Amino acid sequence: MSVESLPVLKPNDFASDQDVRWCPGCGDYAILAQMKKILPDLGVPRENIVFISGIGCSSRFPYYMNTYGMHSIHGRAPAVATGLKTVRPDLQVWVITGDGDGLSIGGNHLMHAIRRNMDLNIILFNNRIYGLTKGQYSPTSLLGHKTKSTPMGAIDNPLNPLSIVIGAEGTFVARTIDTNLKHMGAVLKRAAEHSGTSFVEVYQNCNVFNDGAWDYAKDRDTKEDTTLQLEHGKPMIFGKDRDKGIRLNGMDPEVVELGKGITEDDLLFHDERAPEPSLAYLLTRMRHQDGFPEPIGVFRAIEAPRYDELINDQIEQAKATKGPADLEKLFTSGDTWVVE
Repeated sequence: MSVESLPVLKPNDFASDQDVRWCPGCGDYAILAQMKKILPDLGVPRENIVFISGIGCSSRFPYYMNTYGMHSIHGRAPAVATGLKTVRPDLQVWVITGDGDGLSIGGNHLMHAIRRNMDLNIILFNNRIYGLTKGQYSPTSLLGHKTKSTPMGAIDNPLNPLSIVIGAEGTFVARTIDTNLKHMGAVLKRAAEHSGTSFVEVYQNCNVFNDGAWDYAKDRDTKEDTTLQLEHGKPMIFGKDRDKGIRLNGMDPEVVELGKGITEDDLLFHDERAPEPSLAYLLTRMRHQDGFPEPIGVFRAIEAPRYDELINDQIEQAKATKGPADLEKLFTSGDTWVVE
């Protein structure tokens, strides 16, 4: 069926008949709404879309989408998605995970999915807490954060999701915020259109067990000074009055004030298409608690070989040169042993 002959879908067509069972006020609702909003614009039939999740509040996502889906096991959603995309490259596959599911038990699977550059879309909901199991600290919880499992304060150094993804050579890396609906929709759409693994971190509020974790990046009175919206090819300017920027001092970023001898030309210009990931990595290290605005938007967007394409090319080459597969012949070829 051609795209032209597909029925015109609307956001409600992607809503399942299941009651959405997240806590009232949870940031997950906004992510679900934006996902349903952008999918009709992609021109992909529902039967070719699959949502795969692990364990956690975010991982209920497949139940609420009127597509195919799988609620898999803790941390293993990237592995399940890798297998599916390998054998069904025609499908659009989304992985929904959280900071606990994706970065603790699932950290190894996540890293290898990123480096393989499968054509997957991975969305990580980051609320800096374990919500489903009622408020234990997570891999992204800040040092000193007091939770049910860290009553005297967390002593683990927190993981930075985007730093990990850039370090694994992620080809599309982005961040957005659950309350910035227009921005989130644009980022999700770009992620879906990327050829290769797209990874989007969403600052998502758990209003029951870690309420206000991202207030500085959301509050109307502070967000212009605490976030930096990345735009390809443009200088890194931020602030309510657009009077502050980021420049490099040697290898270190610093906040400067425009005017007083400093112009836009002195600032760092964003290049999301740079093959060298060092600048993108540097941006992931900019944190509010260190006096920096936290970047949102697309950090990196490059093209690179894809595992799913390469493995299927090898399969076709093997068929062409070696003929049809013979499982019995394979079992009895090479080194064999007789066990008595």
